[in-house]
Amino acid sequence: MRKGMSDNKKNFFEDVYEVVKLIPEGRVTSYGAIASYLGSKGSARMVGWALIASQPFAAIPAHRVVNRVGMLTGKQHFEDSSAMQERLEQEGVKVENDQVVEFEKLFWDPAKELL
Repeated sequence: MRKGMSDNKKNFFEDVYEVVKLIPEGRVTSYGAIASYLGSKGSARMVGWALIASQPFAAIPAHRVVNRVGMLTGKQHFEDSSAMQERLEQEGVKVENDQVVEFEKLFWDPAKELL
């Protein structure tokens, strides 16, 4: 973690990583769904910041986290702009025009799945 990061923020980031590690292969979730599950409903951007801070994404499947409508809004933070889509497609997730096809069907809601 970056020097000077508050313990609360550090703990939130670690909680984000733990949730993201649980997203099944071939499924996607949103920044907001993770924030809501962690009790910080309005903190979707902070989930994104946590994922950016986790680079490289080797141990955390950050490619499975998209925006609330299924857009690959975090793709610019990968090693190249097509890496996020390529990783999703390797898992059987179809992407067209930076949008997850059948997003609702593939959506993994931690609030429902991690009861």
